Amino acid sequence: MPVLPIDSGRYGSKEMREVFEEISRLKYILAVEAAVAEAQAEIGIIPAEAGKEIASKANLNYVTLEKCKEVEKKIGHEPANVVEVLVDVCEEHAKPWVHYGLTSNDLLDTATSLQIRDAMKIIEGRMRELTVLLAEMALRYADLPAVGRTHGQHASIISFGLKFAVWASEMLRHFDRLKQLLERVLVCKTLGVVGTGSLMGERALEVQRLVAEKLALKPIDAATQVVPRELHAEVVFFAAILASTLDKIATEIRNLQRTEIGEVEEPFRPGQVGSSAVPVKRNPIKSEKVSSIARLLRPFVQVALDNIPLWHERDLTNSANERFIIPMSLILLDEALRTITEVIRGLKVNEESITANIQKTGGRIFSEFILDLMLKRGFPRISAYRIVQKASERTDVSFVDALLQMPEVACKLSREEIERVMKPDACLGASRLIINQIVEEVKRRLSTPGSSFPPSA
Repeated sequence: MPVLPIDSGRYGSKEMREVFEEISRLKYILAVEAAVAEAQAEIGIIPAEAGKEIASKANLNYVTLEKCKEVEKKIGHEPANVVEVLVDVCEEHAKPWVHYGLTSNDLLDTATSLQIRDAMKIIEGRMRELTVLLAEMALRYADLPAVGRTHGQHASIISFGLKFAVWASEMLRHFDRLKQLLERVLVCKTLGVVGTGSLMGERALEVQRLVAEKLALKPIDAATQVVPRELHAEVVFFAAILASTLDKIATEIRNLQRTEIGEVEEPFRPGQVGSSAVPVKRNPIKSEKVSSIARLLRPFVQVALDNIPLWHERDLTNSANERFIIPMSLILLDEALRTITEVIRGLKVNEESITANIQKTGGRIFSEFILDLMLKRGFPRISAYRIVQKASERTDVSFVDALLQMPEVACKLSREEIERVMKPDACLGASRLIINQIVEEVKRRLSTPGSSFPPSA
């Protein structure tokens, strides 16, 4: 019976959950045992026939999850249970050489690297899909003026497409982080009890190099009994910082979907229920889920950081929590990426509301451009600022009339001149250039055959 929502399949894709299932974990551990036996046999540390036998039996056909669990109940140790079962299924001549020169975390940490590698392949694909979609949305709405808000207040005009371009740019930096991360954390460690490679002597480094090649990993340069936990902390941090970007996107969508703003709406399928009590409700529940997941992932970073200072060559204070924070970070990140991508793909953009919201302040949103017009006509900056500010405080007349009723303004500016700078399309600045720049970078780095970008202007 499932205990956690992840176990029930509520969160995370099937392929991502499979990476971290018990049977997959066992498969990865056995892959390490097989690679070590082959490498040791190749350079003569163990007999060639023993290496061949061990490698042929280190798989799920011989070492079953059920048998390993049965043994673990007796001995209370992982992965010694795997080693015991593997020894049992090997021919007599190979039994002495199973797990030779290794310690438990040689298997566990290297298996974790394999899991991280396979999980990040899935994450990278999700990131690619979302980033391309954001770039497409940036182009689609590049020329749509909208309210730009700071402190929750109307500030100035923004291109609606620029929102998506900013998010796409942030995603590109996450690709850089991911690439750098993988170069550091996908390590293989087979150096034994305290990291000296003691039983294998100087040849331990050659074994580790060969194992790393077989598993498509990088040999750790130095370790204790365990891989340094700052590497795992970086994985958890990456999940948290990427999830925080997704939270940023989700939070903006949630705000823009508020009834009094009404500029966007999450996809809402026919028959979907928004509220059990209020039939008309359409709640941004997908975006809220993304924000909720991000809130869970961020505290995992502190746990991962606390795992770095282990006692001497290692202790077990990291062990229990890592069984949660590493799989959960990547499974939940996968869920957040899939969810926000679904939201963006089906996002309803209400252009009429976007345009109407610009006029909600009666032209005051153009104060930046009116101030600029006054400066160019010779008004001292502070005087011009105070004039515009004073005019904006009047509610008995329009903003333009309030300005023109000031003699110092009326003698230098006409109504036509003021209204000319109050046209939203003329207030987008370099938005189109910025958006095109980001879109071209997305195309250069991520575009694949079959992806369809609208033509750049």
